[in-house]
Amino acid sequence: MIAVVYSGSRTAFWKLTQNGQVVAHCNTAGINPYFVDSKTILQILNKKVVLINNAESIKKIYFFGAGASSADRKEELAKTLSSFFRYSKVIVENDLFGAAKAACFEKSGLVAMLGSGSNCAYFDGKKPLENNFGLGYILGDEGSANYLGKMLLKSYLNKKLPKELEIKFTRAYNLDRSQIFERIYNKPQANIFLSSFFDFFIQNNKHGHIIRMIDEGFDKHFQTCILPMVKQYPEEDLHFVGTVASEFEDRLIHIAEKYNLKIKSIIKEPILNLLKHYIN
Repeated sequence: MIAVVYSGSRTAFWKLTQNGQVVAHCNTAGINPYFVDSKTILQILNKKVVLINNAESIKKIYFFGAGASSADRKEELAKTLSSFFRYSKVIVENDLFGAAKAACFEKSGLVAMLGSGSNCAYFDGKKPLENNFGLGYILGDEGSANYLGKMLLKSYLNKKLPKELEIKFTRAYNLDRSQIFERIYNKPQANIFLSSFFDFFIQNNKHGHIIRMIDEGFDKHFQTCILPMVKQYPEEDLHFVGTVASEFEDRLIHIAEKYNLKIKSIIKEPILNLLKHYIN
């Protein structure tokens, strides 16, 4: 049995396959080694009956995750997963590698992620080349769910939301200023808290103010990440991966056209393409 896993900071998607067929699947909380330690990871795994029941049958795991960027973090995460899946060989790569494989397979291209976080890189057909864009939710992640969450909270706290959206937000979340500050500045995993507000964008996706925030976030992503990569690799196809890109595909295409760029593909669930690749 083979397991393929694609994890952002908020959610990890698991597919278990045998003889080329998916035999089980589940979602867990995101497994990002920057924010969760080995003990927490094991607690996450032990909450899923699917994983417990198949732990000894899985012989190989391909894990692609946010935060699995350095050799030390990859090694530590592989060690933790191996302690749960005792008979499995564990291969850990970062989420950008997984996104690039899902979008390009063995071809070269420019691959951008827009999910709970964001990033962009040139993929040479074997691996993404190092870049300076992966600065995380405080310094970077332009256009991502947590970036949009920050924009929404700032509008709400600064009384810049239209009244009808302010009422909806208050009813949905019932958060005051002190509670928001506590969650962001004093509680762990502020990035997940911020990205959780992406649901509000989906629920109000026809509202002009929401559309303007989406466009602003995407435009910032293009200015910061995409345009420098296109300038460096002008002949390469441009791909996007992630829920944010997929949910607001029309706005993403709109911003791309603003810069005379064409998007080759937009993939919501990279795990499906990864599954095809690694099964074969």
